Amino acid sequence: MMVESSGREGEQGPVVDAPHEKDPVDVGGYSSGGWKSEDGSLSCGYSSFRGRRASMEDFYDVKSSIIDGKHISLFGIFDGHGGSRAAEYLKEHLFQNLMKHPQFMTDTKLAISETYKQTDSDFLDSESNALRDDGSTASTAVLVGNHLYVANVGDSRAVISLAGKAIPLSDDHKPNRSDERKRIENAGGVVMWAGTWRVGGVLAMSRAFGNRLLKQFVVAEPEIQEQEIGDELEFLILASDGLWDVVPNEDAVSLVREEEEPEAAARKLMETAFSRGSADNITCIVVKFHHEKPGVDSPTESDDPS
Repeated sequence: MMVESSGREGEQGPVVDAPHEKDPVDVGGYSSGGWKSEDGSLSCGYSSFRGRRASMEDFYDVKSSIIDGKHISLFGIFDGHGGSRAAEYLKEHLFQNLMKHPQFMTDTKLAISETYKQTDSDFLDSESNALRDDGSTASTAVLVGNHLYVANVGDSRAVISLAGKAIPLSDDHKPNRSDERKRIENAGGVVMWAGTWRVGGVLAMSRAFGNRLLKQFVVAEPEIQEQEIGDELEFLILASDGLWDVVPNEDAVSLVREEEEPEAAARKLMETAFSRGSADNITCIVVKFHHEKPGVDSPTESDDPS
């Protein structure tokens, strides 16, 4: 487990990067792992598979920290297109940038919005001399205390289980979505049918990081939804469209509910998508919320991370 110190001196604890209870498996384009928070309130599992694609362009990130005395957890899925560089850049920089934003704790939504756009600009600057023009989605969940912020750019997706009911916390950014089509056309762009609806006949999503040649129309402005953590919130699923193309929201929630451990649930989602014929990379994160039951003491855990 790699631990980094970053952020505001004296206020932020160590950032735990890609936390896991055991070394994640990574064999032949497949990886999985799991993690539990020290206070026992959260556990998560992740599973990522190259699938039928020749290359892997999905990335994921999981981080945890303590800032101003509050537990912070961050989960992200980044699905690259046209190459892997944009998605890899987001894994390396997006959450670090967000936690350094001066208003991260006081106005989390503003911090997320500004960090998304600034990180997109930074990526484009870093690639200014490159001949490639790749891009990436970002579907992220940020837990600050008992508030969950889900931010989305592109067609990866976040879904929660609320008392067993599947509730999407993001709306895929597709070019034929009426508000997205209007925004693109107002900016001088065009949405065309080319096997599927595409911006300029090229890109099958209407928002993304990168994609310099379409940047006027394909923005990295996130849509953000907030959810308070209550007893009915069972778990959160974040996944790339390699899952959602073949597994409806309700099916995904049903599959996760069958598994006690989130790593096993993430693996089951990935395996189901592959068995149903997904032709894409498949990456899933499952975050389970553990609510204390009345009259049951929570287990005492050591503060020693070792």
